[in-house]
This record gives sequence, structure tokens and C-alpha cells, in this order.
Amino acid sequence: MREPEQRGPGPASASASVSDTAAVVLDGAGRVLARSRRAATLLECSPGHICAPLVRILPPAGADAGPAGHQATLPALADSDHAGRGHAGPKVPLACTVVPLTAGAPDGSGTGATQWLVLITPVETAVEAAERDARKRRAGLSQAAAAGIATSLDVVEMAQTLANLLVPDFADLATVDIAEKVLVGDEPQHLDTSGEVRLRRTAAAQSPEISAERLLAVGEALPPVTDSALMRPLMQGLPVLVPDVAILHARLGVDPDALPLFVPGGAHSSMAMPLYARGLILGCVTVWRSQLPTAFGEEDAALLQDVVSRAALGVDNARRYTKEHRSALALQRSLLPHSALNVAAADTAGVYQPAGGGVGVGGDWFDVIPLPSLRVAFVVGDVVGHGLQATAAMARLRTAVQTLADLDLDPGELLTHLDDLVLGFSDEQMTGESRPEGPAERSEPAVLGATCLYVVHDPVTGRCAAAAAGHPPPVLLPAGGEPVFLGVTPGPPLGVGGMPFEVAEFAVEPGSLLALFTDGLVESRGGDIEEGMERLRSSLAGADPSRPLDEISQTVFDGVRPQEPVDDGALLLARIRALSSDQVAEWELEPDLSLVARARELVVGRLSDWQLDELGFVTELVTSELVTNAIRYAGGPVGLRLIRDRRVLVCEVSDPSTTHPRLRRARETDEGGRGLFLVAQLADRWGCRFTSTGKTIWTEQPIGGPAV
Repeated sequence: MREPEQRGPGPASASASVSDTAAVVLDGAGRVLARSRRAATLLECSPGHICAPLVRILPPAGADAGPAGHQATLPALADSDHAGRGHAGPKVPLACTVVPLTAGAPDGSGTGATQWLVLITPVETAVEAAERDARKRRAGLSQAAAAGIATSLDVVEMAQTLANLLVPDFADLATVDIAEKVLVGDEPQHLDTSGEVRLRRTAAAQSPEISAERLLAVGEALPPVTDSALMRPLMQGLPVLVPDVAILHARLGVDPDALPLFVPGGAHSSMAMPLYARGLILGCVTVWRSQLPTAFGEEDAALLQDVVSRAALGVDNARRYTKEHRSALALQRSLLPHSALNVAAADTAGVYQPAGGGVGVGGDWFDVIPLPSLRVAFVVGDVVGHGLQATAAMARLRTAVQTLADLDLDPGELLTHLDDLVLGFSDEQMTGESRPEGPAERSEPAVLGATCLYVVHDPVTGRCAAAAAGHPPPVLLPAGGEPVFLGVTPGPPLGVGGMPFEVAEFAVEPGSLLALFTDGLVESRGGDIEEGMERLRSSLAGADPSRPLDEISQTVFDGVRPQEPVDDGALLLARIRALSSDQVAEWELEPDLSLVARARELVVGRLSDWQLDELGFVTELVTSELVTNAIRYAGGPVGLRLIRDRRVLVCEVSDPSTTHPRLRRARETDEGGRGLFLVAQLADRWGCRFTSTGKTIWTEQPIGGPAV
């Protein structure tokens, strides 16, 4: 008979869970008074009978077990012992703790009313402990995969997270190879053989002990692998388990000289698992073991398949996001004007940058719109939201601004019309949501929560007029001065309705810089927008005005933009120009038809001074018709103005009437009605705008050929 071992509490007993603990109550003679169900499975000791294995570990009569009890270990009996002793002994090692329940008899015999509680837990063997640790690692890896994978919308970042997760507990080396089409957001093709797959090494992680110097580096494309029976299961989404790396040397089907690109030195086993989602091969995860002693087995394959399947869904979602992000960004950039424009009234340069961290492209935009009479409109706006919906809504709003700008409205009136349009867009959305088919059937995106700043610069007068709808004011950096935020009173955001937009006018010297921006440029997570606006002012103050404008705009943008932006941002810089006095000629005429001939003489004479005699005939005829109509139908005084730059000649006639001229085709019997028709046929462009004192009809003719 084996003698029980006496020991204190150790790791084996401490590792047992409460559910594994059994309890037996014995009297002083070792007879079983009660037992738990778990005890019946560990010891074959029936109630009312003496339990011989436990009698051997009871303290001697009169001994004090102490408050923590007396501890001992019962070794497992061999099969021969079970046969000879009626199966009374334990079949597995047991850790026992004996605790007294009652005191001994008064005579000190130790028998009397003494009772003992014996707590019993199985002792793990080394194999069982290893299996338990392996189960724990597998459970931990699965939980870590569920928590850490698919939390990013960046394919490369997710691939690296997956590789880091597998090393070093599961493998000594892990590589993640992604299909090249997936990296750019496209859907990979349905392929039949492994030789057709084109992958790129996207992420890798390794233990220091494994040799991987010659292994294909991250960022490089994998050489084509000949289709083989070994690798073919990958195409069906199944793992390839290689318990002995020597199999790869013989069956991989690559040039022996190229083998170190695929197989690390010192590895003894490997496993490849496809990133398989929706029937598509998105990539492949390969793991290797060199220092970990056991080769990959079926349980490892099942665990890796669980982890990689989670990653595959995350990669596919990230691929879709990448595609939408690229589409939205391409649409956004196609709608923005060229980064640098050169017009008569100003040089301009703009910068747009989407937000990172999965936020992506939003509804920020800027525009530079040439207006009649060599004026120019600077516009910057912001539509709430991100993604294709915000970009499409921005495109809708930008188109509306360009259409209204063509009507030559003042900034406040333009924003009022734009506000009405946005209200109409909102009504469309509400109507679409109330339909049975729901809002998904709407063909047009709504424009909600939009802001806009609209500034018009006149190079003849050297003045700007601006109005804002819930947008930050522009910044003016005078030539040789300090930057200041202009006092443009912001009206409500677009879509509120019923509120006027105040127009602010200010003089701008030639060479000054005017900066329009969106709040995404100056906002930061947890920061105050006022701090961002101060950064913008300081950055403009330190700008070198002699540098090219596109360089200044990029430098200012990078200096102001937070490191972790919360929104996309846009910046539009304009270097203001003015026309010199010899580029403008203007006269005022009394409402007398006899002065029409005088108007023609003035125009022809000035064109001769400008050496533009080739434009004299058309300009004389246009002037005659417009001045005659103004005197005949509007009264006086009548203003006449010529403006020229390098490419275009502008002729303007102003009168006090607010009646819009109407172009019509006169009949053969009509005595009049042909003047405006002739003007429209002779001029390259013509139009009408209303002012505070009446209206102005303008025409344009190209100088030296067609206007650009």
C-alpha cells in the first residue's frame, strides 16, 4: 500500500476550480457520514462505510489540524491495486484538505463526537496542465481576435494587427499577403488555380529566434507560384497544413534559388490559411514554427481558421471602405477647381485634405468663379457628414452656387436664394422618407447642415463684398501688415430659412492675401476653435509673400491642421490684384439721344489709344445700341465704361431702370426690337446685373482671338 504524501498547498491545488472540488464528511473512525456528488466520481467510498484511503490521511487522535486544516496528497492507484482493493483508491492523484468540524471527546481519545470535513480536488498531471494551458491560449487568441481584428478600416493596419496577434504565442513567424486589387479597394477576381493569384506582402511579425533575413519583405509582390496539389485547397478556402517543412521543399513547385523567399530558415512546420470571404480569395496568412516545439496540428488549424475568418470579413469591409473612400475623394477632387488659378482679379491656390482615422472624405469644398467685368467670386463651404453622400450633396450645393453666381447676385441675395434651395432639398428628403419605399429610393442626396462663405472682389474698385451662412470669417493679410479676421457677421447655416444675410464691404489693397477656410482646418479633438483660428492668423503672419502662392497655401495648411483632425479641411488663398487706371475708361451721359454719337466717338477714341482698333467696329455698334436703349427706355443718367485686360474687353452701359432686358427675335414688319439681338450676336458674352442704383448691361469681346 502506498503511503500518502504530506504537503502544503501548491500550484496544482491552487489551479483547481471550485467546480472540481469534492467534499466528504467523516466521523472519527473514518466512516462516511455524507459526501458530494463530485466525491462519488473521485472515490468509491459509500455512505455508512469506512473510506480506507481517507482514513490514512486523518490526523492522529488528539492532534490539532489547525484553522487551515491538514493537507495531504493521495496518489493514484495502479490498475493492479484497484483490482486487489475493490476499487477503493483514487484513479487520479487527489489533493486533500482535512478540517475538523467538532472537538474531540472529553477523555481525549479522539473518537467520541469528532467529525472531519475532507475537501478533495484532482491534481493535474504535466500533460493535463499543458493541455489546459493550450486551451487557455487558444481561448485567449480567439478572444483577442474578436476584440482586436476588424476594428480598423485600413487594410494594411488590420493585416499588421493580425500578424502581431499570432506571434509569439501561436507561431514564431506570421506573414499576411493581400491581393493587390484588394489593397486599392477593388474586388479580386474569381480564380480557379493558385498560380493566378497575385499577392503582395502586407504585414509580418516574428520572434527574434527565427531566421527570416532572406524572406520576402513587406511591400514586395510575391513571385508567381506554380499551381500544385499542395496549394490547391487554398482556392477553396481551406487551410494547408505542413507538419514537416521538408514537404514544402519537395512540393511547393518554385525554383530552389527562390525558396528562401518563401520558407524561413530553421522552421520545422508551417500552415497557410486563405483570407476567404464571399467566395473570394482576398489574401493568405502563413504561420511558421521554429522555437515552439510542437508542430501545427488539426486543433491549431481550426483555431487559425476561426481567427482568419474574422479577419477576412474585416479585410473585405475595409476594402469596401477603401473603394468608397477613393471614389468619394476622386469625386471631391474632380469637383474642386485647379489647385492654382490665375485670373485678372487675383491669383488663387487651394488645398483640400480629408480627415483620417476612418472618417475620410467629407463635404468641404472651395471654388473660384470668374464673374462679368473681370470680377471674381471666392467661395468656401462645408456640408455636414462624410462619404459619398456628403460628397454628392456638396456637388449639388456647389452647382447651385455656380448657377446663382451666373445671375450676378450680390453675396447676401445669393445666399438667400441658396438657403431657399437647401430648404427645398430638405423637403425632398422628408417626402422621400414618408414614401412606402423609404428614403433609400431617393435619387438625390439631401444637403443638411451646410455652411457657406461667398466673397466677390472687384479689381476696378479694389473692394470686396462678403456674406456668410454659419461660416467662419475670412482672414485678410494686407501687404506689409498683420493678418486680421474680417468683420463678416455670420447668418444662420443654410436650410434654416427666414433670416437675412448681412453683406460686409471692405477695401483690399493689391498684393494682399485673402484666406477662406472651413472649420475642419482649425478644429481639433478636445481643443477650442478659437485656438485653431489663432494658429491660422499666426501662420499667415509668418508667411513669406514672395513665395509662390501654392507653396504658401500648403505651408499654412500643414502648420494649422491638427495632427489628428476630426474633419476634412479646406483652405483657399487669393493674392489680390487691381486694374490700373489706364485699363478703365468711364463716362456719364445725359438722357439725350443726340449724345449717342458722342458715346461712339468716346469708345472709338479710347480703343485707338489702347491699340485695339480691330475691336472698334463691334464695340461702336454695341455701344450705340445699348446707350440708345438706356436713354429711350430708362432715362438717365447713363453710365458708359470700358475695361480691358490681356484677354478680354468689357463694355458696360448702366441706367437707373430695374427692368431686365429681354432678348427676342423681331419680325420683318417690326420697326425695332433688333438691338439686343445684334448685341448678342456680335459679342462673345453678354448679360445684365442689378445694382443699388439700377442695372448694368455688359458685353465681352476676346482680345487677340477667342477668349479662354
